[in-house]
Amino acid sequence: MDPLAPLLELAEVADALEQSRAAVDRTLWHRTLRNSGAAVATEVSLRSAVASAALDGAQFDVDEVRSGTVTDPTVQGALRVAGELPSMVDTWQKAPRQVLARLHLLAARDLAAPEDLGRPVVDSDGSVRLATLCVLVTSQTTLPAALVAAVVHGEMLALRPFPTAAGVVARAAARLTLAARGLDPRLLVAIDVGHAERSPEYVGASGAFTTGSPDGLRSWLKHYGQALAHGADVTTKICNEI
Repeated sequence: MDPLAPLLELAEVADALEQSRAAVDRTLWHRTLRNSGAAVATEVSLRSAVASAALDGAQFDVDEVRSGTVTDPTVQGALRVAGELPSMVDTWQKAPRQVLARLHLLAARDLAAPEDLGRPVVDSDGSVRLATLCVLVTSQTTLPAALVAAVVHGEMLALRPFPTAAGVVARAAARLTLAARGLDPRLLVAIDVGHAERSPEYVGASGAFTTGSPDGLRSWLKHYGQALAHGADVTTKICNEI
């Protein structure tokens, strides 16, 4: 049995993830994406970066960031990460450690000392968990992509292998998982906006995940499904505006 399979048996988890998958599928069939997919992807990338930075404490208006006047290092790091995510999808499932190092270098370039960029800082137990996480990323499974992405996201937040920009890196790793496993191959779903617009729940549920208890895991996985569905709705709105 896949070690993650029991998570689907937790109350409301399977339904939340199935509903999110259906929401993503509806969004990705939007007619606007046939001719204006690049424009939608650009807007999703911007809003996702702003949302991810806000969850790390750097809150700015999207239009202000769009104007180019925001120089905050967390925002700039999130923008760099968002801009390079499409080029990392293929490598993610083959060499996740390499990608994590690159994500941290992009996210924390102006926040950490040069010698600390891309270098995880974990104890022996954390090292084992990080290795296990990398095995999860590279392994094949028939479980929902959203479930795997949620576990990757939650584990990265729990481990915090990088002292700076840990949240930006965790959210990027989860988006790469959704893309690499085929649920959101073009990175068009604004899931980080879903997290940011439910930020108290995001913080509480991610904290509950670290306990490893059934209730804590259920809380996080249910939140993840709801945030993914909300992110799909945000993308649909963007499509309708373009």
